[in-house]
Amino acid sequence: MRSVNKVIIIGNLTRDPAMRETQSNQPVCTFGIASNRQWITHSGEHKKSTEFHECVAWAKMADICHKYLRKGKLVYIEGYLKTRTIELPDGTKKYRTEIVVKDMIMLEKRAKDDAAVEDVIPEEEYIPHEQDEEAAISGMNISDSDIVK
Repeated sequence: MRSVNKVIIIGNLTRDPAMRETQSNQPVCTFGIASNRQWITHSGEHKKSTEFHECVAWAKMADICHKYLRKGKLVYIEGYLKTRTIELPDGTKKYRTEIVVKDMIMLEKRAKDDAAVEDVIPEEEYIPHEQDEEAAISGMNISDSDIVK
């Protein structure tokens, strides 16, 4: 039976993207997204909840995210969930679930004083390069120790 692992999220960056390289020189960019959910209870009370999501982009998408995204910016992210297992020095295991970014759309125009970010991502830069991304992540079990800081 087929299954689906797809994430679509709109939220604000919680920090500037951090660019690193794996030991095999694959670019990887990590950043956080906060998304808000609002609802009204049966008693009419307004409720709000904020969720925080870790995102990781590879290859060309990593370059694009690092170049154009900034803390606080509203962004559309599409990708899939990936859970990594990290073994700590004491032998215990820690699990980290992240959104692997396949597509990204900036939903805000840049501020007039934000000269570091272009208004538009050039089309040739924006098109996801599936082969590069798949080669970067397929069959790889990346741990935090693999990432060169």
